[in-house]
Amino acid sequence: MKDMKLGLQLGYWGSGPPTNAVELIAEAERLGFDSIWTAESYGSDALTPLSWWGSQTKKVRLGTSLCQLSARTPTAMAMAALTLDHLSGGRVVLGLGVSGPQVVEGWYGQSFEKPLARTREYVDIVRQVLAREGVVTNDGPNYPLPFPGGTGLGKPLKSIVHPLRKDIPIILGAEGPKNVALAAEIAEGWFPIFFSPNAVKAFEPSLAEGFARPGARHTADDFEVIALATTVIDDDIERAADVFRPHIALYIGGMGAKSMNFHFDVFARMGYEAEARKIQELYLDGRKDEAAAAVPTSLIEDTALIGPKEKVRDDLEGWKESIATTLLVSGSADTLRTMAELVL
Repeated sequence: MKDMKLGLQLGYWGSGPPTNAVELIAEAERLGFDSIWTAESYGSDALTPLSWWGSQTKKVRLGTSLCQLSARTPTAMAMAALTLDHLSGGRVVLGLGVSGPQVVEGWYGQSFEKPLARTREYVDIVRQVLAREGVVTNDGPNYPLPFPGGTGLGKPLKSIVHPLRKDIPIILGAEGPKNVALAAEIAEGWFPIFFSPNAVKAFEPSLAEGFARPGARHTADDFEVIALATTVIDDDIERAADVFRPHIALYIGGMGAKSMNFHFDVFARMGYEAEARKIQELYLDGRKDEAAAAVPTSLIEDTALIGPKEKVRDDLEGWKESIATTLLVSGSADTLRTMAELVL
């Protein structure tokens, strides 16, 4: 069995910054966690907290799960990655994702069309900047470089800064089959957002397709799968599940439209389509509490680790035997210590 790694998922902020982040990060590094991760949605950004908190660490990898493509041009994203990689001594893991049409069009004011093509172009430009083997150009329609028009004075440029590493790992967040295949083809790893060791077989054909494409960078043997394994240790399983029900209901019901919600689709592929449809309908009808109550405990047990310590230990065997290489954990310092004991 492979050596499973642990990461601390700090995510994005609610109404303000978490008060215990520094304590959790210090404890995670002391316990031997491999990485810490920050995220962004439409509030706190991923890079500022990662650099601020990361400056207080020495060994853990510093990952974004995820930076949204529409938030920055690809060259700006590459600049941030190579800057933080220098400052951290080569510890950056660049997690990228397209987000969804609600955020891309509603928050960033950009078109959501052709997310796969945009991702491919974006990653190629980031890699050009980091490689620094020549000036950066792109003929694609999404991020043309130099810009075709304007003053006509734009010219191809090369980063002033020499990257510390030319091969900063890129992890793609992906939920749909085509996006998962793209991650397997062009990235160093995949962040599934919602992961179930019992249902991961639904994604195996997409991963295999990506690994088999000409020019694929990795195989299944050296590809990272960063799985969110939210954990609540509690002798009362239902009470532990209640912690997650509002979160799951939000993603199934509110993080997307009824006609396009990638999170809904993931749970449908896991075998919970009927349940997800009921949750979505209740949520979109404004009955959020009822939507949360409709989240089955079995769904939470499939995608999180909940219950007494002994149950979590037993449930972990399925995660260890799965394709996941890193489990992202959130929770109290006690939770981190228990997971380190059980996994590391």
